[in-house]
Amino acid sequence: MTFMLASVTDADEAEIVARHGADIVDLKDVRTAFGAVSPEVVRATVDAVGRRQPISAVAGERDMDPQTVAAAAATFIDAGATYVKVGLFPGVRRDDCIRALAPLAKRVNLIGVMFIDHGADAALFPIMAQSGFAGTMIDTAFKNNGRLLDRIAISELGQFVDAARSHGLMMGLAGSLEAPDIPRLLLLAPDVLGFRGALCTNAERTARIDGDAVDVVRALIPADSRRLYGTAAVGSGKIDYRLLAARGYSVDPRRDAETDRIFVRDFVLPARIGAYAYERTKPQNVRFNVEAMVLRPEHVAEDIRDVFSYDLITDSIRMIVAQEHIAVVEALAERIAALILNHRRVTGVRVRVEKLEVGPGGVGVEIVRQRPAEVAKVHHLFPAATGSGPKVAT
Repeated sequence: MTFMLASVTDADEAEIVARHGADIVDLKDVRTAFGAVSPEVVRATVDAVGRRQPISAVAGERDMDPQTVAAAAATFIDAGATYVKVGLFPGVRRDDCIRALAPLAKRVNLIGVMFIDHGADAALFPIMAQSGFAGTMIDTAFKNNGRLLDRIAISELGQFVDAARSHGLMMGLAGSLEAPDIPRLLLLAPDVLGFRGALCTNAERTARIDGDAVDVVRALIPADSRRLYGTAAVGSGKIDYRLLAARGYSVDPRRDAETDRIFVRDFVLPARIGAYAYERTKPQNVRFNVEAMVLRPEHVAEDIRDVFSYDLITDSIRMIVAQEHIAVVEALAERIAALILNHRRVTGVRVRVEKLEVGPGGVGVEIVRQRPAEVAKVHHLFPAATGSGPKVAT
């Protein structure tokens, strides 16, 4: 499951996002990509909402000098932050900065933030883990150059998530995220998704927080019942597509509910597939045609909360294809069907997989799979958060 982090500038904005269901209140100066607020603002926010939600504070855009970085982090620890986000910018002493923070990791949950614009490096994960960091986050440094998913393929992003988890680190994703990005990124099961612009008036990150916009984002992220611990050890893990496909699904579809057909046609990707030895030496082009039968909501679709996006189909294919060599097209089709059927509004799926380089035409398989009728229900794709939210570990 995934927590919602909302970046705010002061205690007043913190009160709004806490009231509208954010799991983590994150303080930053939004005039720059990774600006820090004053310690006084952190203290005021802790006093206002700290007993309800954990408070995160950005340590600011610092030179990669160990003493400077450690001093900045200590300032926000003393101000009462539950999490301190430290920017890990390129520099010859970046590794030394991480190690210099090890004593502080005993006092607070440290989050090492890497920026995709500056070349996020998974080689830093073991150093963070050894230094006692609670987690890591991938963000964007240049907010006017597009969203996170404009800068990195979702399959590559998934590899970062898996790598962080392998070292026991929480994994967060941020970077000009918009509401339509949420269902796509939830496929990766990150521990945290972070937002600013999507929560503001007119989606402008330097504007004030808009409660209605917070509601849209909150409704797209299923409420997480886990406690907010300093590591990812509780709850989530990498999706095993083989096990998912092996579960099997009912062949008795729900016949009395109205459905819409969401489709992807003639989607071609290079894939590592085939039983012959020569097919293991290089990828070959594979064409995918997928139709998902999706239960209609109880009202006319108005925004992203009411729809099942075709991006979920194409992203599912990309992630499965990127994971490993698959011997037969039947296995590939089964894994795609299983992952799509994992979405609770999907009642059935048709998957056609064709290898395009075997002969003069396409060869492959088409399968039809359905989920048990009692599982599929008519509601938003992701239910709105309810209840008081997760408790904060102290």
